[in-house]
Amino acid sequence: MANSIRFFELNTGAKMPSVGLGTWQAHPGVVGNAVTTAIKAGYRHIDCAQFYSNEKEIGSAFKKLFDDGLVKREDLWITSKLWCTDHLPEDVPKALDKTLQDLQLDYLDLYLIHWPVRMKKGSVGFKPENLTQPDIPATWKAMEALYDSGKARAIGVCNFSSKKLGELLEIARVPPAVNQVECHPIWQQPKLHAFCKSKGVHLSGYSPLGAPAKGPINCEVLKNPILLTVAEKLGKTSAQVALRLGLQMGHSVLPKSTNEARIKENLDVFDWSIPEDLFAKLSEIEQERLNKGTQYVHESFGAYKTIEELWDGEF
Repeated sequence: MANSIRFFELNTGAKMPSVGLGTWQAHPGVVGNAVTTAIKAGYRHIDCAQFYSNEKEIGSAFKKLFDDGLVKREDLWITSKLWCTDHLPEDVPKALDKTLQDLQLDYLDLYLIHWPVRMKKGSVGFKPENLTQPDIPATWKAMEALYDSGKARAIGVCNFSSKKLGELLEIARVPPAVNQVECHPIWQQPKLHAFCKSKGVHLSGYSPLGAPAKGPINCEVLKNPILLTVAEKLGKTSAQVALRLGLQMGHSVLPKSTNEARIKENLDVFDWSIPEDLFAKLSEIEQERLNKGTQYVHESFGAYKTIEELWDGEF
């Protein structure tokens, strides 16, 4: 009998559903339906962010689902993220309040610093001159205050290397519960996995199926020959195998889809498992980070002159 891996327990004691619906690049007019479809299909974890510019529509979908009695707030796990322009300590609570207002919620289950990158307050887009020096300890202290208030029941980070996460853990009063990072068959991150596990920080994987909008290689994650071979042997789709791989590696997965059939297919990952020999085969896939974060790197502006500095060699 397969270990279903439906939840992961965080260092707060909370149980986070292991599969969440990603909402990045789910456009207004479409995202509300996707969230409604997912929750009706059985998803209980929705991953949001202020930067995605769709939280208002998601909030309307939540309200209707609650009003119609299809699900209760306490049955859902809802994550959102602090954008790079809101890192100043006084801006952190305002940013959370805006997200809560848009999502029509009283609290978040998890609030994350979206990138270890700061941009000038009020700036729009990715112009290099918008980049400025982050002060992660000061931002984190403001995040801890949100945790204390109960408005964010867990706090964490995204896109932090082992080094950056280690530095944060040294100064944190409330340790981060989660580090949400790119994770899929072509970028499995075993070293970061091991580091997070050793520190009691849960690793959560975004773009677990790749992200087609990021260029030609991303489209190929689900066409990887090793992945396709394993999927064929198991009688599953390559997407299902990619998601189940993540669960068996020990991280939650956040597949994004607005297609009803795929939303349902992506949840069919609990009552079967990848046997050890095929699991080992998947570790042979050639690795490459797809989201390199080049927009946060500049020789004159911001904190990181090179991609090497942004990821501390993990790319």
